[in-house]
Amino acid sequence: MSTTDAASRPARAFDADNHYYEATDAFIRHVDPKMRGRCMRWAEIDGRQRLLVGGKINRFIPNPTFDPVSKPGALIDYFRGKTSITDLHSAFGELDPIQPAYRDPAARVEVMDAQGLTTAFLFPTLGVGMEGALSGDRPALLAAFRGFNRWLLDDWTYDYQGRLYAAPYLTLADVDWAVEELEFVLAHGARIINMRPGPISDPSGNRSFGHPSHDPFWARVNEAGVTVAFHAGDAGYGFMLEQWGVNPEFQAFRLPALFQLLTMSPIADTVASFLADGIFLRFPNIRVATIENGSEWVRPLFGRLKKSFQMRGPMWQEDPRETFRRHVWVAPFYEDDLVELRELIGVDRMIFGSDFPHAEGLADPLSYVDDLAAAGFDATEIDKVMYANAASLAVPAA
Repeated sequence: MSTTDAASRPARAFDADNHYYEATDAFIRHVDPKMRGRCMRWAEIDGRQRLLVGGKINRFIPNPTFDPVSKPGALIDYFRGKTSITDLHSAFGELDPIQPAYRDPAARVEVMDAQGLTTAFLFPTLGVGMEGALSGDRPALLAAFRGFNRWLLDDWTYDYQGRLYAAPYLTLADVDWAVEELEFVLAHGARIINMRPGPISDPSGNRSFGHPSHDPFWARVNEAGVTVAFHAGDAGYGFMLEQWGVNPEFQAFRLPALFQLLTMSPIADTVASFLADGIFLRFPNIRVATIENGSEWVRPLFGRLKKSFQMRGPMWQEDPRETFRRHVWVAPFYEDDLVELRELIGVDRMIFGSDFPHAEGLADPLSYVDDLAAAGFDATEIDKVMYANAASLAVPAA
């Protein structure tokens, strides 16, 4: 429970970063059986259930069956810098059997009621690590995520009672596919879509988000006014580690120290791509929400944007920092400098995310208000961060 007394807890809260734990057939149920060998399938190896992706054991999540699973918030002291981890296994503590609320929307709403959450965006746990594993086989990538989005519609829907907005996963690896899939999810009530930060993988040569071939997709996003989320995951930046002689395989919670120290930020590069390629100016209704990427990347990016605008002003239609402030919403980690972010982008572009029920998230989502209060945010600002800003993203942009 939050250290804030009950009277100080917000009357309404919209969590921009909630998660489900995928069912074991999430990437199988709606995929052509002939494609499963190229997409995902399960195998028992050395007595354990292993997920094979593209025919290889995938280690993005240590236990992709999620049964048992870590307790919510088990790693909060680690992420607040209060303790170090020497033994990853023991750091998670005692695990729990999979809970109904992690896989069923009705049960999840009951938990939200007890937590005091009004609404939430829902994101994958396993799904955010799968695109990179299939980037070398485009037909398998598209088949896997088309099937995934239909599983998500089956089990969660894209809009459950106006309380839970699950984000279907889209990729621009094939633009025609992306437009078709966007039409499908919009027709079934999607309020937010999720994409991977980082360059668009293409065997014939990677592309930036603003590549002209992508304009039909962005035009439809612009017309629909649906929010585009970029949730952290395996962004395909392992090549940078490889250049430094580090195993590039992405494994959650097993990242080498050098990964955290290199100046590599998929989310900063993604937003920079949107700005430099003029996506927001060509398509002014597009809104981007950066989820579970924290906010430490914002100040360095703003520094680079300022310098570029000063040195190469004629190449910009306007100060790109102002473009950012109109079109980008940021969910800072609870341990980030909240005051600095407010100074950079304004309180109207800050959204709260708990990462519930993950081990690195908040067991009590509303305890996020403690960090806002400690940083000096007043009641009006707290309501914006805790509810109003994210709620605006669930309504199509006019």
